[in-house]
Amino acid sequence: MSPKHSTYWGGWVLMNMLLWVGCDKPASGSGTGVRTGSESSIKGGTNQATSPFEITTRSSVRMVWIPGGEFMMGSNQGNADERPAHAVRLTGFLMDTFEVTQEMLTKVQLPNPSHWNDVPTRPVERVRWRDAKQYCNERSLLEGLKPCYNEKTPDWNCDYGGEGYRLPTEAEWEYACRAGSEAPFDFGQPEKLKQYAWFGGNGGEKTHGVGQKRPNSWGLYDMYGNVSEWCEDVYSPTFYQQSPAVDPVGPASPGKDVMRVTRGGSWKASTEMCRATFRQGQHTGDTDACFYTDYCGFRAVRRVAPEALEKLKGRSRHP
Repeated sequence: MSPKHSTYWGGWVLMNMLLWVGCDKPASGSGTGVRTGSESSIKGGTNQATSPFEITTRSSVRMVWIPGGEFMMGSNQGNADERPAHAVRLTGFLMDTFEVTQEMLTKVQLPNPSHWNDVPTRPVERVRWRDAKQYCNERSLLEGLKPCYNEKTPDWNCDYGGEGYRLPTEAEWEYACRAGSEAPFDFGQPEKLKQYAWFGGNGGEKTHGVGQKRPNSWGLYDMYGNVSEWCEDVYSPTFYQQSPAVDPVGPASPGKDVMRVTRGGSWKASTEMCRATFRQGQHTGDTDACFYTDYCGFRAVRRVAPEALEKLKGRSRHP
């Protein structure tokens, strides 16, 4: 950890001590909801790689390159806050293959808030939104990258175009989860969910080590369950009615009583809550002494310049 954070985290640990007394690859998605390749050049950027592939970062974290493209976000058949379905174009990005685990948190020397902390490969949970952002900054520093989050601002403002780690936008999360499919689940029928996720139907009322279920068609594990995942966006039930068409980042922060988006099912979720388009708003817990979301974790993403991606491809393995 960088010296400037030592005082902060010492206080964090004390506060929480007081407060908290190989899988087979599935068949490709059957839908055609995502267009990648030559259509992934956005905002004047350079088309980088047209198919997902996995790399290992300098800090030994596995990530999947998600090529930019266009997809239909939301659902006209879902809940009111999922409507209307609307076209979105995204710049390519890297996303963690797995949800951030407790051993990954330990590697950047941050305290582990998790309820189930006996297995290091379990996903982090009971983690506040800002503490997830702190992890992203520390991981950036560990790899010599400029952090995306400005810790001097009240909301830790994000540099979305930077090359450091950050939480995914809601659009990035859904695009990655859909993995080319227009269906609620990229693997097809919801009856297959037990093969891909720990949820209320098989979770046993607890989290499980990451990567034990089958990945989605782009090689991402636990997108449908285990723990729900923080996104960067402020939650608004009506945002889709005016969402930008290119790289949307959610509405502006109201400044108080802020709710942030969480995506994906969890060990306690119903099948309905595990759908790719299902949305939830969650208070961040940043000022909540009784924060206890043992169903909420996160994974990180980052943007990569074309030349940096070429270097990373040398360490790639296809999902």
